Amino acid sequence: MFDLDKWQEILGTMRRNKLRTFLTAFGVFWGIFMLVLLLGAGKGLENGVLKNFGSAPNSLFISGGKVSLPWQGLQPGREVRLTNDDMKAIRRQIGDVELMAPRNRLTGEYTIVRGDKNGSYQVFGADADFFRLNGEKLAAGRLISPLDLLERRKVIILGERVRKVLFGDEDALGQYVKVRGVSFRVVGIFTTTQNNGRNEERAYTPFSTFQATFNQYNQVQLLVLSTRDGVPVQVLSDKVRVLLAGQHHFNPDDAQAIQLENTEEQRKRFLGLFTGIRLFVSVIGVLTLVAGVVGVSNIMLIIVQERTREIGVRKALGATPWSIVSLILQEAIVITGFSGGLGLLASVGLIAAARYGIDKTGAELPYFDRPEVNPSVAVTAVVLLVIAGAVAGLIPALKAANIKPIEALRAD
Repeated sequence: MFDLDKWQEILGTMRRNKLRTFLTAFGVFWGIFMLVLLLGAGKGLENGVLKNFGSAPNSLFISGGKVSLPWQGLQPGREVRLTNDDMKAIRRQIGDVELMAPRNRLTGEYTIVRGDKNGSYQVFGADADFFRLNGEKLAAGRLISPLDLLERRKVIILGERVRKVLFGDEDALGQYVKVRGVSFRVVGIFTTTQNNGRNEERAYTPFSTFQATFNQYNQVQLLVLSTRDGVPVQVLSDKVRVLLAGQHHFNPDDAQAIQLENTEEQRKRFLGLFTGIRLFVSVIGVLTLVAGVVGVSNIMLIIVQERTREIGVRKALGATPWSIVSLILQEAIVITGFSGGLGLLASVGLIAAARYGIDKTGAELPYFDRPEVNPSVAVTAVVLLVIAGAVAGLIPALKAANIKPIEALRAD
């Protein structure tokens, strides 16, 4: 039942002790503010890293290496280079593969020319599946088609940054650019967040066209595979290593003969790292909250000591122990609830402002993007804080309820 007199008394006590109440409330405010702010910043860090990660979570990146172990009379030191035959063997002998995409690159950075404009950008040969596996997004036009690959068409897909330099505000689709003196028709524009957007400084041609045009026939510099649902990438990785060991005659246990990059394991390691960060942040925040709650408990003890005579008079006039307990508890709950709520609003507001600023300006911060807070976590933290504040006030309240009126009236 709402007791107006009791609430007026609580507010009056707080007004008479403004500095003490402020310092106690600030400790609680700072605790919840830092907890939520650190959780939001940790989520922004996680979003930034995963944003730069880009590639499909169940993919395997394969590239050649150098043999480091002798095998069947062959000496170490040989280079292993992937070929078109390796792709055919994988398709034929490994049934766990969902998608397979090759990619080759011109060594160094080659100038792409359009009229009197040019820029030094990386040029690759790939297919549409490579875009799906590597994380690039089509912004305009189309991807590389099967007919492009079959007929070795001289078409090209430009990164957004390349398009801006070469075409400015003009429409690039259907226009022509030159790579090493060879003309390619622009059929698509892609965007990507990888490497803080610097991967947009690239261009892609059909893989078969690239091999024939730039004299890389039967060479595969990078091969990307994705697994079927339910198949761990590590299982596919082991099968590929054994198969390629037979194809290129090296020891299957030779870790340097071919390079296998398991994005599933990398993502697990990143997620494990962020779980640890969240745990660390939570521990720091909880310890800060505990310090604030202990401050509330100490202040309640001081209040009880200061109001001993008053409590004695109340009990002498017939006040029940519960009325004494509820008075002290309510004051503790008011302080923790109000200051905790303000801390929550301030931290959420700051995180929302930072997120709005990033979205509005299009800023690309290294490994940080779109900080956010789980609303349920934030509300739960405040609720637990209020409960902790009530518990913190319980011991002083029980002490006050057990004061004998005659002893209270004798207190200084």
